[in-house]
Amino acid sequence: MTTETAPEPPPGVEELEAQQRRLVFRRFTHDDAWELGSLLVRLARERQAPIAIDIHRAGQQLFHAALPGSTPDNDAWIARKRRVVERYGSASYLVGARFRAKGTTFEESSRLDPDVYAAHGGSFPITVEGVGVVGAVTVSGLPQVQDHRLVVEALERFLERSPDR
Repeated sequence: MTTETAPEPPPGVEELEAQQRRLVFRRFTHDDAWELGSLLVRLARERQAPIAIDIHRAGQQLFHAALPGSTPDNDAWIARKRRVVERYGSASYLVGARFRAKGTTFEESSRLDPDVYAAHGGSFPITVEGVGVVGAVTVSGLPQVQDHRLVVEALERFLERSPDR
């Protein structure tokens, strides 16, 4: 007899909003981008995840990595998901979840070009205490819930081990 565990259900709007309230930096420097990006690379390599990783702050790319198995399509998805974070100030997955909670989809109801914006999981705002959203950390290459969870895990680990950030 084998016991299979059911996959964890995707996070709902309340859980996603709680993640955003919790995952806030005191500051976010170029060195922080390098460390966070490097942590994501390590996590992805351990899992053999075929992802691309991007960290932007104030319109500038501070970190980028494309791991084995990723493709140029991942960079296009990164740009589309990041634009959602920049426009809405919320995680790309949360934006999509809010539309789904209203019984519609981002593509149907946002009135934004889906070739430019994608409310799919994987891009999370970099929020600085007392400042607001200053950028985004984004991954692409896994199913959207997994992309989102990987970014959240990396942010949690980064902020946990560096409480002064």
